[in-house]
Amino acid sequence: MQTVRLALNAMATRFELVIHGEDAVLLRAAGEEALSEIKRLDERLSFYNPTSEISHINDNASKYPVQVTPELYSLLKMASDLYDKTEGAFDVTVGPLMRCWGFVRGSGAWPKESAREEALEKTGMDQVLLDEEEYTVAFKQDGMAIDLGAIGKGYAIQEAADLLRECGIISALLHGGTSTMAAIGTPSPGDEGWTIGVIDPLDESNMLTSTTICDEAFSVSAPHGKAFKKGDQIWGHVIDPRVGYPVQGAAVAAVIHSSATVCDAVSTALLAANRTEIDQMAQKFQDIRILCAYSDGNELNFVSNGFNSVNSTILNDEKNG
Repeated sequence: MQTVRLALNAMATRFELVIHGEDAVLLRAAGEEALSEIKRLDERLSFYNPTSEISHINDNASKYPVQVTPELYSLLKMASDLYDKTEGAFDVTVGPLMRCWGFVRGSGAWPKESAREEALEKTGMDQVLLDEEEYTVAFKQDGMAIDLGAIGKGYAIQEAADLLRECGIISALLHGGTSTMAAIGTPSPGDEGWTIGVIDPLDESNMLTSTTICDEAFSVSAPHGKAFKKGDQIWGHVIDPRVGYPVQGAAVAAVIHSSATVCDAVSTALLAANRTEIDQMAQKFQDIRILCAYSDGNELNFVSNGFNSVNSTILNDEKNG
């Protein structure tokens, strides 16, 4: 058994790929093709690349319907469907709010209330017109912007994994920054799958839980990273697009599903969801596994559906399936 490891920096993160098989030359060729696909998608989908398709949409879609490639149209249609399924908790039009809160090329700052309200009015996938016959995208009002940051990495990983399968790869793990990954087969014959873990957001030396994935994808989202402090409160870069404020309370959300695209989007949406909305999302996506942890001071409260038992020194386990 041969093992090939490859890596790529794209989408502001590091992608790493490990492939197992009999022919190292073929493994490397397939791996390089998969990583090249991620690089291509980064150039076309980036919110920050002025020559990307997304930038072209953001610059012009409020003036006239912008024609896009069938590939991008399909992704935007999926984003629209995910917006509906998550009741607006996942929304790729969050760009104006991200800019308002200072999270575009910055670590954030508290905005004026009038600015937040104005940005919120320019947010909502229901204000994006998608024409399936012409493959066009149009905004209902000026100032709107699409940002695929919460779905683009998952989509790129999904496309790259599909390419690996087309090349005959039967054992591989591809991840982007360890937060989103896709598993093909198992590491070796007889294994149940690739072992993954979810870190305790209150104690990074502690693993909340571990599980295995086989021909599945995994994504974990958290509000920390870009953040700022106001008073005694930390405000992170994940914004609830329905109210226009950074999410509060949710510490981490993890999702396992057959699609890395779905995992990436839903893990973000879960950070803004309450218990009822989490249960509803679990019912709307077939064969999905969900774990959410909410921080209440020094205590974590969990909502789990399909994950292994949670290991935490301070634990209030609401539902552990």
